[in-house]
Amino acid sequence: MKYLKSKWTVIAALVIAVGVFAAFDFGRTSAPQYFTSSVERGDIHDVVEATGTINAVTTVQVGSQVSGTISKLSADFNSHVKNNQVIAEIDPALFRGALLQAQADLQDARANLAAAKASLVKAQATAEQASADFARNAALAKEGVVAQQQLDLAKANNDTGQAAVNGAKAQVTQAEAQVSQKAAAVAVAQTNLGHTIIRSPIDGTVVARNIDVGQTVAASLQAPTLFSIAQDLTKMQVYAATDESDVGQMKVGQPVTFKVDAFPRDTFRGVVSQVRMNPTTVQNVVTYNTIIDFDNPDTKLFPGMTAYVTIPVASATNVVKVPNGALRFTPDLKPDQIAALEQQAGITPKTSSRPGKIRSASAAGASANTNANAQQPRPAGQDTAIVWKQTADKKLVPVQIKTGITDHTFTEVAQVLHGAMNQGDQLVTGSASSSKPASASSGSAPGMGGAPRVGGR
Repeated sequence: MKYLKSKWTVIAALVIAVGVFAAFDFGRTSAPQYFTSSVERGDIHDVVEATGTINAVTTVQVGSQVSGTISKLSADFNSHVKNNQVIAEIDPALFRGALLQAQADLQDARANLAAAKASLVKAQATAEQASADFARNAALAKEGVVAQQQLDLAKANNDTGQAAVNGAKAQVTQAEAQVSQKAAAVAVAQTNLGHTIIRSPIDGTVVARNIDVGQTVAASLQAPTLFSIAQDLTKMQVYAATDESDVGQMKVGQPVTFKVDAFPRDTFRGVVSQVRMNPTTVQNVVTYNTIIDFDNPDTKLFPGMTAYVTIPVASATNVVKVPNGALRFTPDLKPDQIAALEQQAGITPKTSSRPGKIRSASAAGASANTNANAQQPRPAGQDTAIVWKQTADKKLVPVQIKTGITDHTFTEVAQVLHGAMNQGDQLVTGSASSSKPASASSGSAPGMGGAPRVGGR
């Protein structure tokens, strides 16, 4: 009996403990923990970043107009060549034979021309004799000394002689045409023979060689490329693929900096020289080539290297700036609660920018700047946004601002429209519920994504 009594006592104690624990657990509040970042004053540089390829200013592809076997190479990769310098030769045997044959045909045509001219002289002499005989017989026929039959024969011989002269002249003309034709064939053969010697068209450096000795090149359909020669590697260009949303900010003369993988610690500088209007579309993404000129006096950079280009498009100094995470944050409150807080701050639904957004660098560069230290003016029509300031007593207060340019980490505060904002104020960039395990927010820095809940502003 005593055993049963103690058993029920233990059970009752357990029930009471479970009840107390449940009451304590259900009574816990889920007050959120906010992550904040300070309002700062400093410089903002709005830049356009792009990837490009380094190229020589002028690159000439040297080809061959005739087919044949490469018999000699006089240039290799990285060779420095001069204008009209011999860089390769094609076996000339076949072309030399064709030239000799064409020259022989020309001599034969000239001989035929000489024979035709001789025949013309003979025909002219015979025609003159026949003409004289006809004249004598015609005079004698008037006196009745020569029969009419003999006069007719003399006339026929005279006509035959004239016809022979005309035929000889035609043969001379034909022979002259043959001479001209064979002379043209000789010129073609000489030109083809000359094309067996490949010469450099410019002063430059051989950056590509596509042939070897003994290789056969065929130029039946198009001229094969034998060499690629860059004119001057001390003056080069970067072809940067600029997104269509940024191309409107590209201006000739803008300074540019870029890096390459070969020299990660070095920063190279150039100037925008051209924005080409020819678009390139890849998977519905439209880009335009921005040409950047730069000096390469030590030939440190090679054609084909990938350049990571940074083009500054706007800059502001000593301005108030807020982290972009603050522009994206929306408190986890009911809509009517948010509306009430905004109304207390003087923000009306018509001027509220909720849900807000962070503009891209290209859009931000076009906004107006009320700060006198901005390096370039921006027109009116800036975007507005609402940020949430945490006061000393942990309350949230909305502040409406006009945003200026952004460097994608901080955004300039061009003007405070409603509320108050001072340097050092704490702006909420994210939140996490205190009822969640500690691991949910561990390692999260203010203003960063991840465990903290960030609003969709």
